[in-house]
Amino acid sequence: MKELMIRPNEAGQRLDKFLAKYMDRAPKSFFYKMMRKKNITLNGRKAAGNEQLQEGDVVKLFLSDETIENFSSYRLAAGALQQASFPSAKSTGIRLEILYEDAHTVFINKPAGMLSQKAAPEDVSLVEHLTAYLLESGQITAEELRTFRPSICNRLDRNTSGIVAAGKSLAALQELGRMFRERDLRKYYLCLVKGRVPEKRRISGWIVKDERRNQVTVTEEKTAGASRIETEYRPVSRGESLTLLEVHLITGKTHQIRAHLASEGYPLIGDYKYGDRRENERFRRKYGLSSQLLHAARLCMPQCSGALAELSGKEIRAPLPELFEQICRGQGIELPGGK
Repeated sequence: MKELMIRPNEAGQRLDKFLAKYMDRAPKSFFYKMMRKKNITLNGRKAAGNEQLQEGDVVKLFLSDETIENFSSYRLAAGALQQASFPSAKSTGIRLEILYEDAHTVFINKPAGMLSQKAAPEDVSLVEHLTAYLLESGQITAEELRTFRPSICNRLDRNTSGIVAAGKSLAALQELGRMFRERDLRKYYLCLVKGRVPEKRRISGWIVKDERRNQVTVTEEKTAGASRIETEYRPVSRGESLTLLEVHLITGKTHQIRAHLASEGYPLIGDYKYGDRRENERFRRKYGLSSQLLHAARLCMPQCSGALAELSGKEIRAPLPELFEQICRGQGIELPGGK
């Protein structure tokens, strides 16, 4: 017999959904059969499966350990699960740069080259590094990962660096996710572009994604399948033929900043998909640059409550990557804060 106490991150969901996470290889029919036979009970009583779980509820599984483990992806003991499934700072040499952390959230400065989320089963992404960090710091256990997975709330392109927000609790994940969807917070990026941008502008247009090529096209007129986009930018510093821009991402579509600025005649340095190849090759030869100079630098939070109360009105900042700073200095671009 296994007794499961419902924790805060498991409350608020239906019993059958909870069971489907705990024993993720079992068919739904198995759960309903076991509940009918009272081999699975809720607070000592027969359950139907549609009950909304509350913190402190007790689910009892009158099943053998072998049955439970055979129906679960998580067959390993806690220590082995941690070692086998998630990378560690020791094994990878990667230690996450934490910008801000409280009981419910963590904000990370993602390096360029790291995936935000898996694109293939064998990938190791920021999500796996985050989970390993929480396991290693004792903030979550392998057993808890059966029914709740901490995760990120916004994604950056693999070769874009900067702020990624993550929720360590279900309440934080839900509220942060809502804020990103409804644009309640403000996102600011720094990028280095070709050309001397004369003034601050707010531009709009339409964007269409080619899923097969993972590439977008920006147009002035609406076309089939197009989404409305809005981007605001202002020059921070100018060099002889380059401009450091701060971009306020008002809508957040795939490759929006890269494609929208390129359509204005200001392609990002290092962007081989939408940029100027000859210019990119110049920077590759001189600095070893292999990705676009685009960095999620600031995140401004609105007034918050509940799980996000500690974040209310805060501004999260992420320092520029070393190579980004080096290129700016080498091109006579003055960095924010007089760096």
